[in-house]
Amino acid sequence: MTLRIGMVGLGNIAQKAWLPVLANARDFQFVGAFSPGQQKARAVCDSWRIPLYSTLDGLSDACDALFVHTSTATHFSIVKQLLLAGKDVCVDKPLAATLAEAEQLVALAHRHGRKLMVAFNRRFAPRYLQLKQVNPLASLRMDKHRCDSVGPHDLFFTLLDDYLHVVDTALWLGGGGTLQGGVLQTNDEGEMLYAEHHFHYGNLQITTSMHRRAGTQRESVVAIADGSVWQVDEMRELRQETAGRLIIEPVPGWQSTLEQRGFVGAARHFIDCVQNQTMPQTSGEQALAAQRVIEKLWRDSDRE
Repeated sequence: MTLRIGMVGLGNIAQKAWLPVLANARDFQFVGAFSPGQQKARAVCDSWRIPLYSTLDGLSDACDALFVHTSTATHFSIVKQLLLAGKDVCVDKPLAATLAEAEQLVALAHRHGRKLMVAFNRRFAPRYLQLKQVNPLASLRMDKHRCDSVGPHDLFFTLLDDYLHVVDTALWLGGGGTLQGGVLQTNDEGEMLYAEHHFHYGNLQITTSMHRRAGTQRESVVAIADGSVWQVDEMRELRQETAGRLIIEPVPGWQSTLEQRGFVGAARHFIDCVQNQTMPQTSGEQALAAQRVIEKLWRDSDRE
């Protein structure tokens, strides 16, 4: 029986990253999509030549599994409804707007025996997968800066919406980590300016960093091992220096941007897990671990 896939939410990330992947269905059927903003959704669905459903229930009934790309505030209600309907779900990070809601969704997925995956696309980026094979590491640093993105949301929103990517990716690359300390700088309106945190995992030191007004949209990871230094820039170029010799691996010419950034791998992984009845690598439990770190960073900043 052919697996039936649907999409909930047709905003910017869905249009740029997920629709191009799912619309290229091979061993599954892309049934269609639902979005509360029906007028805008109609234009999107028409351009991709996919059916637009008028209700979430209608789409759910026609599918075996669904991708959810709605606003974070709606994740809890939508994912809960789909899990209760017996559907497997892949949802954008974060899993839910609060840790308590995220924990409820993980428990619900367990009770109903459903797959619940959080789409941490960087875990499926080929360059980061390549870097993860390098061990043992002495230090790892991940920077993800923004050009001019201070506000309009408060500190907690930005930590959960964006800094979560940095924390999750760095700790995944390092194999884990315990928080040692760090800084969170905000403006007078309580909006995030800069974050830097330090973790350790055995002998490995891990640093995460994000500046919201750095004048650049730069993302890089630098890892130091015994005898070599590795650097990945923008999930594209890999630089390895060993014994004074520098090797630069440019991005493969055949690889699309969505493959480089892990969206293709993430979507394929979820679909394979549903088809083969295996657990996703970025399961709800994995999402809880990262969200608990973010919650701790935020609460600790409140006491400073």
